[in-house]
Amino acid sequence: MITAVLAATVSLSSCQTGDVIQNGYVVDEQTLALAPVGSSREQVMLSLGTPSATATFDTEVFYYISQKRTRMAAFMKPHLVEQNILAVYFNKDGEVDRLANYKLADGRVVDMLSKTTPTGGAEMTFLLRLLKGGVNPAQAAQTALGTRRY
Repeated sequence: MITAVLAATVSLSSCQTGDVIQNGYVVDEQTLALAPVGSSREQVMLSLGTPSATATFDTEVFYYISQKRTRMAAFMKPHLVEQNILAVYFNKDGEVDRLANYKLADGRVVDMLSKTTPTGGAEMTFLLRLLKGGVNPAQAAQTALGTRRY
């Protein structure tokens, strides 16, 4: 009996119970040192590579986004653990003005996996409102038929 429990414990402990999924570009300190303040846009592209996203409204900004997700089993939904965004701000001359590193606590989660665009709200159908209790069927029928009493 004890041997069976010990064998089961050893076999279960050797199984992989979780996955770590890394997305995006992870910037280390040595690579970041190759693009200091005052560097040209081309030097940043050569040392850090192509940015994950760019912004060109007021000043040009390169964003290098990385995310770390974990899941307990292969069939479970990954849970976001860490998100880093390196923002490289350029001045009007195309040189690095400043560098900023944003963490998960600094802003909104950027979903890099779902490939869906979030919508502003959810439109409820008549049947859904009826099931949720937001519609009185008798009152809705009277309004639709124009026989509502006041």
